[in-house]
Amino acid sequence: MNAFKTMAMVLIAAGMFGLVYGGFSYVKETHRADIGPLHVKVDENQQVDIPLWVSIGAVVGGILMLVSSRKG
Repeated sequence: MNAFKTMAMVLIAAGMFGLVYGGFSYVKETHRADIGPLHVKVDENQQVDIPLWVSIGAVVGGILMLVSSRKG
């Protein structure tokens, strides 16, 4: 399997992930204070939404890459 087919499969998998989950979240440390023995830390959840058109475009692009690699 060459790199072109691998990239096509990665695009399809990433597009399917975007279609199924619609995004992902992560934790970001926003504030931290160390005052003597007192340690204060604030974590904030961040949400990243993946647009539907990006997910569909990744799937379609990956399929087109696979189809074009079979013709050549």
